[in-house]
Amino acid sequence: MSLDFTSRPALVAYVTCGDPDLPTTREIVLAAIDAGAQVVELGVPFSDPVADGPVIQRASERALKNGTTLAQVLELAREVRKQRPKTGLIVFSYLNPVLRLGLARFCAAAADAGVDGALITDLTVDEAGDYVRAMRARDLATVFLAAPTSTDDRLKRIAAASRGFVYAVSRTGVTGTREEVAADARDLVRRLRKFTRLPIAVGFGISTPAHFAEVGEFADAAVVGSAIVQAVEGAGRERAPQAVAELVASLVGKAHPAVSTQHSAGVR
Repeated sequence: MSLDFTSRPALVAYVTCGDPDLPTTREIVLAAIDAGAQVVELGVPFSDPVADGPVIQRASERALKNGTTLAQVLELAREVRKQRPKTGLIVFSYLNPVLRLGLARFCAAAADAGVDGALITDLTVDEAGDYVRAMRARDLATVFLAAPTSTDDRLKRIAAASRGFVYAVSRTGVTGTREEVAADARDLVRRLRKFTRLPIAVGFGISTPAHFAEVGEFADAAVVGSAIVQAVEGAGRERAPQAVAELVASLVGKAHPAVSTQHSAGVR
């Protein structure tokens, strides 16, 4: 498993696959890794992304218009794994695409592609028995969401079902950039620490170097999604990898890297 959170805070980068297209997504992912992302969430576009704000909703719509599928995302993961073998790769999806592919087939394909695990955003821990067993059989991490509104009993069950890391939602509502990190995040991480020794990543609203540094004071990782997707949207196809590299580098405090055009070699 390539989920490494030794550098604190680690940066978990979310990318909507297929926006603006799959070859460019591959370049974006490689650019994000080279700029400092230690884990990448490969977002599978979905027609009704109820947990996502308008930025990721628009990206999903564009990716679906391009015909992007879960199978294609897994093939993208295979290509990234070959290029960057030490980076953590998580498939981020709603449940419906996984069920359409078939649970056993999904787990087999994910393991074969070199994926570390998955986060199924609308699958609750109460209904995840078959999924957890199928993922365990392939040695794949099961990442679950924990919310500020969750009771301690629920947090305990989420922690028990999780592998790899636990995703702590910093606030209720949908994804999207915010001016400040929600105060609920620190308390949620504190509560989760009672039930797990797994790394805890905080997401929803992390978009600035100040946010990233603040999360690092109390959590193991920060998840950045909407800000990355917005950078892709604003930059356009040609400049998207460079724009994402600059954003990631600014978050982790590195010099802005130049993105190599050699990334595009071998893109399908």
